[in-house]
Amino acid sequence: MPGQNMDAIEEAEGSARTVTFGVGLVAGAVALILICLLCGRALF
Repeated sequence: MPGQNMDAIEEAEGSARTVTFGVGLVAGAVALILICLLCGRALF
């Protein structure tokens, strides 16, 4: 088997981690907004 380029693998993992964190942050923000809207609608 050929050798692996560990630097490229580490860089790809870092960028994938950043994208995953960003997607999670956006999903959390959307969920929080929806919960606030639904609770606000139920209270008023």
